Amino acid sequence: MSTVQLRRPASGIDRPEVPRASREFRPRLRAAVVRYGPVLLTYGVLKLAGFAVFMYLLDSAGDFRKKNPRFGGGEHAWDVLASWDGWWYQQIAEHGYDPALEPVPGATGLITLEGNSAAFFPLYPTLMRLVSECTGLGLYGAGMTVSVIASFAAALGIYTVTNRLGGHRAGLVAAGLWAVWPGSGTEWSGYSESLYTALAAWACHAVMTRRWLTAGLLTCAAGLCRPTAVALVAALAVAATLSLRRRADGVRRPLAAVAIAPLGLFGYLAWVNYRMGDINGYSKLQDGAWAHEFDWGVHTFNVLTSIPVGRFDYLFAMPFEDVIGVCVVLMVPVLTVLLVRLRPPAVLVVYTVLSYLMVMTTQQYFGNVSRYLLPLFPLFVPLALAMRRLRWPSLAAVLGTAALASGSYAGYVLFELGVP
Repeated sequence: MSTVQLRRPASGIDRPEVPRASREFRPRLRAAVVRYGPVLLTYGVLKLAGFAVFMYLLDSAGDFRKKNPRFGGGEHAWDVLASWDGWWYQQIAEHGYDPALEPVPGATGLITLEGNSAAFFPLYPTLMRLVSECTGLGLYGAGMTVSVIASFAAALGIYTVTNRLGGHRAGLVAAGLWAVWPGSGTEWSGYSESLYTALAAWACHAVMTRRWLTAGLLTCAAGLCRPTAVALVAALAVAATLSLRRRADGVRRPLAAVAIAPLGLFGYLAWVNYRMGDINGYSKLQDGAWAHEFDWGVHTFNVLTSIPVGRFDYLFAMPFEDVIGVCVVLMVPVLTVLLVRLRPPAVLVVYTVLSYLMVMTTQQYFGNVSRYLLPLFPLFVPLALAMRRLRWPSLAAVLGTAALASGSYAGYVLFELGVP
């Protein structure tokens, strides 16, 4: 007796076999969304709340309408976001560089040189130009696109670093702190802070996970973004030296990272100095055109000893902005001590301490320290580890209140009551 096997009728169309790579990619994508989606959502909601308050304050006060578009003014509130340094970045993206030391005719005071775009590093305006040409956006829209995307990349980098030290909940809190920190008004603006912080955070994470070549390349890119990347270069070098002493990762990769890391920073400075025909041209430009010079902390000391007694007769005084700056400056050492007590990887401590010292020992608009110290993301770690003990409603109340307040202290004060 023969056995008849019943088969389902053919559908008429054979389903193509799903490639193995696609089958493996989808679960990874879902896992990434589950893991990192809350990070992006936390940062985005908090940042959007602060940004909305910032725009409301600008529009309701209306002072920007009376100012030069280059210096905190414009036709619309959002025009303010691309003023000051943002104007210079747009000029670089459109016209490129022409490094020169041009004296101001007859000038004998603090400012003796004409401002020149060579003072601003090239990575951010290069990305602006690239995004503009690829998308058709104007330079303003392209710059904002780069900054916003970079701010989310920075939030993810800060999360991954903090997650390794304190777990998922602490990482979420750290990403939230990035949205509300003093100076965070520049994260969604025509400034390079978001891009630099993203590169620094991921470079530190690469060092922590012993991916030396990645760390070297990211640090090299950071060096094309801001001069303070010298602190990141030094931090990577210290971490590589410790690795060589432990013989944990061989010799070639740590040494290669150390060799690659400073190429962006020193390569750009060497090119500027060569074009200016002066071995110290970049420093002379910063000093003569913007009064930014290394002064061993004299200016910072003057501010810190004047504000407590109600005096604002020091150089570049901006009372409201400077008071916030003093709070930030005094908060950093406290948070650094708490960070060190956690015994984190050396790269985080060296990066934080050197970045802080570079800002404190430079003569500049003091109120800007809240912006200059914004990339010191390791300071979020001890706060995040303490705040992770709060229940979700309490966390939402604390960070939500800070987000709304940040529209003033981190945005409006920086752009309108001071000089960012």
